[in-house]
Amino acid sequence: SQTLLGSVPRRLVAVVPVEYKPPSTETNPTLEDPTPDYMNLLGMIFSMCGLMLKLKWCAWIAVYCSFISFANSRSSEDTKQMMSSFMLSISAVVMSYLQNPQPMSPPW
Repeated sequence: SQTLLGSVPRRLVAVVPVEYKPPSTETNPTLEDPTPDYMNLLGMIFSMCGLMLKLKWCAWIAVYCSFISFANSRSSEDTKQMMSSFMLSISAVVMSYLQNPQPMSPPW
């Protein structure tokens, strides 16, 4: 067997698999991603601008922010605030098109 392995010494021991355990965010709060919270806040701000100022592009940006917030959230988070933000952005789009059904005009 020495000629088969060459001059490289190797141990012929069975490999034991090690299970990966991700670090918990309770012990290290820097591992938590703030992107869903920021997108949720931005979505609510743009929704209110779309509703109050009747700006269609604000309403569409709010929908986009809500989708990003939903896509980046963890399954363990509370979904009530996220769903309310999503419904607010959808209602901003619907209300802006009910008040003015014309397509969005480009800014240029």
